[in-house]
Amino acid sequence: MSANRFKPVELRGRYIPEAAGAVMPLSEEPAGSRYPNPISARRISLMQEPVLVLNATYEPINVTAVRRAMVLMLKGVAQAEELHSSEVHSATHSHRVPSVIRLLAYRHIPQQSRALSRKNILLRDRNTCQFCGRVFPSSDLTLDHVVPRSRGGRSSWENLVACCYQCNNSKGDRTPEEAGLKLARRPRPFTLHTSRQLMRLIGHRDERWRKYLFY
Repeated sequence: MSANRFKPVELRGRYIPEAAGAVMPLSEEPAGSRYPNPISARRISLMQEPVLVLNATYEPINVTAVRRAMVLMLKGVAQAEELHSSEVHSATHSHRVPSVIRLLAYRHIPQQSRALSRKNILLRDRNTCQFCGRVFPSSDLTLDHVVPRSRGGRSSWENLVACCYQCNNSKGDRTPEEAGLKLARRPRPFTLHTSRQLMRLIGHRDERWRKYLFY
């Protein structure tokens, strides 16, 4: 049976995920989650907005969330290159929200440094079920082993895809061909080229990103 839960592969070694080129997906709030008031909801939404991460050389290497970007800035690991007009407030300070940050120290980016995880597979597949082609919230998607584990299928980039629960149940412990399903695209590893394509897609929403991405 295809797994509804997937244990992420841990990468050993001390490094900052953003600096290693691992795309950090935005927060996955459960569908239908409620907040006590509209102001709180707007603040949480703002902290989940995408931020472009540049290497020290201004090379785009990642997309992360405002919350993580501000943590990197407060730790002195990165600085803001582009800012939103919005602010977040603490008890004693207010901070402009970053749109683009740059790492202060250069990080070498291996070509295959993406962590194999549920979040990164959903990001690679753009939250789209690879069988029916519909887009879902992260909470409404699972991972499917294209070749079932009972048939020797591995938990790998080439054998895991985003899948809605309906298609996952229809496929069961079968191959797509046996279940009468067709993959939207052949699953591939999440490379730097893949993540830059996603950066450009997200960048269309924010003009501040364009001078770093569209060249």
